[in-house]
Amino acid sequence: MDDQERLEYFARMVREAPEVARVRFAYANELLRAERLDDAVVELRSYLSLSEDEGNAWGRLGDALARLGRPDEAADAYLAGIDQAERHGHTGMADEFRDAIERL
Repeated sequence: MDDQERLEYFARMVREAPEVARVRFAYANELLRAERLDDAVVELRSYLSLSEDEGNAWGRLGDALARLGRPDEAADAYLAGIDQAERHGHTGMADEFRDAIERL
């Protein structure tokens, strides 16, 4: 399956089951791989509205927003990721997000 086929596959899955968080996260990751950052931001936010993430998706959202030149939104995403990462015992991830905020 090539990149375009994977994107179409996950887009179809999201259309068929928009309430399934894992599907949205998988689609967001495919969008990130395809450099479709604006679309990935939408899907990551949808995923995060459906699921309590342990930090990873918040970091991906922060990275995408930073790459789009939206540092304030990126910082907010990283801060939310720090909270979630620490809540779930992922101190290394929280530190990575702090470093990312400093680089903004």
